[in-house]
Amino acid sequence: MINEEIKDKEVRVINFDGSQLGVMSASEALDRATKENLDLVKIAPQAVPPVCKIMDYGKYKFELAKRDREAKKNQKIVNIKEIRITPSIDTNDFNTKVNHAIKFIKSGDKVKVTVKFRGREVNHSSLGLSLLEKFAEVIEEVAIIEKKPKLEGKNMSMVVAPK
Repeated sequence: MINEEIKDKEVRVINFDGSQLGVMSASEALDRATKENLDLVKIAPQAVPPVCKIMDYGKYKFELAKRDREAKKNQKIVNIKEIRITPSIDTNDFNTKVNHAIKFIKSGDKVKVTVKFRGREVNHSSLGLSLLEKFAEVIEEVAIIEKKPKLEGKNMSMVVAPK
């Protein structure tokens, strides 16, 4: 609440420099704020009496927005890329998939490696497990296993993340 929106009879007032002005009526505090071309802002409505501060509200909102933009700029968004392979993958195809995974990891993304079983291949899930372990062995220099290989329906997957 700012300026005329404050309907309390008495408020504790803090000046723009942080010094306390004491308890006074809301209208008196508002008059003091307008004399200094500033706003009266309620900062602690639950206190008895409520605490109000004399400040430049527009400048305060601008500083908050600036701080939020700065925090958003420093955030790192991590994407999860998926690489699908089959238990009967050939060596060259496997190496190509490994190179793609390394490229994704070096760019800062996590990689979900999925072995897709077709038909009765799911009965030989140990082949998929050994394939994922081999995959993890090859990329262990640049990545760590974040989620161990797990069979979910007809897919076995694991997640690797950059070191």
